[in-house]
Amino acid sequence: MSESTPKAPSAEVKQPGLLRSSSIVSVLTLLSRVLGLIRDVVVAQYFGARADAFFVAFKIPNFFRRLFAEGAFSVAFVPVLSEYRRLRPIDEVRLLIARTSGVLGAALLGVTVLALIGADYLPWVFSPGFRDDPAKFALTGDLLRITFPYLLFISLTAFASSVLNAYGRFAVPAFTPVLLNVCLIFAAVVMSDWFEEPLFGLAWGVFLAGLVQFVFQLPFVARLGLLARPQYNAQDEGVRRIGKLMVPALFGVSVSQINLLLDTLLASFLEAGSVSWLYYSDRLNNLPLGVFAIAIGVVILPALSGKHAADEKDGFSRTLDWAVRMVFLIALPAALALVVLAMPLMSTIFYHGEVTAYDVGKMTMSLQAYGCGLMAFMLIKVLAPGYYARQDTATPVKIGIQAMVVNMVLNLILVFPLQHAGLALATSLSAYYNVWMLYRGLRKQGVYEHQKGWMGFALKLLLANGALVALMLVLMGPAAQWLDWSAAQRAGWMTLIVVASVAMYFAILVSAGLRVRHLRGEVF
Repeated sequence: MSESTPKAPSAEVKQPGLLRSSSIVSVLTLLSRVLGLIRDVVVAQYFGARADAFFVAFKIPNFFRRLFAEGAFSVAFVPVLSEYRRLRPIDEVRLLIARTSGVLGAALLGVTVLALIGADYLPWVFSPGFRDDPAKFALTGDLLRITFPYLLFISLTAFASSVLNAYGRFAVPAFTPVLLNVCLIFAAVVMSDWFEEPLFGLAWGVFLAGLVQFVFQLPFVARLGLLARPQYNAQDEGVRRIGKLMVPALFGVSVSQINLLLDTLLASFLEAGSVSWLYYSDRLNNLPLGVFAIAIGVVILPALSGKHAADEKDGFSRTLDWAVRMVFLIALPAALALVVLAMPLMSTIFYHGEVTAYDVGKMTMSLQAYGCGLMAFMLIKVLAPGYYARQDTATPVKIGIQAMVVNMVLNLILVFPLQHAGLALATSLSAYYNVWMLYRGLRKQGVYEHQKGWMGFALKLLLANGALVALMLVLMGPAAQWLDWSAAQRAGWMTLIVVASVAMYFAILVSAGLRVRHLRGEVF
């Protein structure tokens, strides 16, 4: 770029390192996820397992949001925007944003209108098991008419987040989901009393949350000088490239969401409450996934895209290797904790109000099954950007389709002996297949090479995690006693276990020679 070429607003600003950026996103995501757990506790306390209709009505727009907005669109848009930012003047960057937002907004509006028209039929696809309960089936469709516009608002929010992330502004997008949880907590506590059917209050809370999150991000995009009036131009060169990349990415980046949707569909045929049990256990499993793996994936995608545009092959490989190490550092102890402490965690968080001891036992089974796959879920989030940053969305889609087939076969095998927990276990096992194929592809293409020090790093992890499991088992005691304790006793003892376990885990790693400087990513 010549000196006379205009630069993007933040082009001269030094970008933070990967560890610092990931830490910022992780802390803010942790705040969001903690509020999310509080939200789920409130919903569980007010509605228990009878909120199945709402969860399906919320899951449908959420599925499309993760599929299109945070899934396919983000992985297609960020690499192209990062390339424009590095190689083109600011006017072309702003034009790309204007035209992309115009095309995206028009498409979302069309999908939303069609969904509102067909709201009575969508439950036939996403929860056919509800047909045996006509009242629940009809309620799901009515709730869906209120919740589905959330897709329009939250997808535009994801668009704004992608712009901010591409310019290294990670904090605002990471904080934005906090507003969703605040709105839903308010809806459960206050708005549910406004309706004869309280679940309608929750549905309107979803609608409000989408609108609030979108409006919140606009001033920050404007501060970058990139808030442009939408223009509909589907023939724009950049827009066409994004669209071309999105088509295969629809499957490649969203396999886990499709698998979870299949779980919901099959669970609707099982014992009443199965959808809610899977939902609550998946939410808890998503806490470490969202706080760490998704945060790392968000940070490395623009970093990898920039290195690919600059043809920095060694830097690309080092960034990927750093991300994989960070996942192993966090995912392994988190997965072990979810499996070992499943009953204490579920009883501490959800054993209140309408939730029974029977519900806790069922949620424990599915949490352990999801926990077994946490490592795979996390690795997918950091390996997939290795393809998307190089604008290769074809390879992940092939792997994604294979993984979906594996998941469907395992679902049919495991659902009969294990019921809802079998669905969760099938999702976990298929995720490992997905990880292996992504990893093997990156290695074969020569874009990911292991850096030095993996053997020593693995030995440190083995030592620390072995001690971690022993400590958790000793402190946990008999699992059944947790149901006999008061809420205060459960919360107090769980806090002690978490604090002691985290302190010992990192103390052993430090004693074994691991230092913060070993965890710093490159400056990008």
